[in-house]
Amino acid sequence: MGLHKSLDNRVFAGVCGGIAESLNVDAIWIRLLFVFGGGLLFWVYLALWLALPE
Repeated sequence: MGLHKSLDNRVFAGVCGGIAESLNVDAIWIRLLFVFGGGLLFWVYLALWLALPE
């Protein structure tokens, strides 16, 4: 299925929800990873927000 932005499981842009759906895990774990992951993951999130399809 590949990475995508979630249309159903979204808080801000759907990036974490889409990654969670692709990995079949709860989205809260992906969100926590991005929140506590540091500055580099902020830039990764922004890049995924722009690059991933809906």
